[in-house]
Amino acid sequence: MLDYNYHRIYNGNMSKAVINFKVDVEVKEQAQRLAQRLGVPLSTVINAQLKQFLRTRSFTVNDTVEMSPELESILDEIENDRKQGRNFSPTFDSVEDMFAHLNKKHA
Repeated sequence: MLDYNYHRIYNGNMSKAVINFKVDVEVKEQAQRLAQRLGVPLSTVINAQLKQFLRTRSFTVNDTVEMSPELESILDEIENDRKQGRNFSPTFDSVEDMFAHLNKKHA
């Protein structure tokens, strides 16, 4: 009897299981695009998460966004610039003043 939700695909010495589950269409599409940008198939991302789950015997549910180390570094640099008054334009009283400032810088 063939189970349509779970069957094995044999590829050489390795067997792979197909797992069917429902996910929001937009979530799937966004995950596929991100995985593609990272140069990996979405199945690699899912396999890595399942392996981590097995390794740690836990999973985390969290609604807070964590910053990447790269973003933290960029924000630290911006904060240092702000404290030292670097890389910030002055405030303007009018659009004309803003354009005059921009034209002065690039003239």
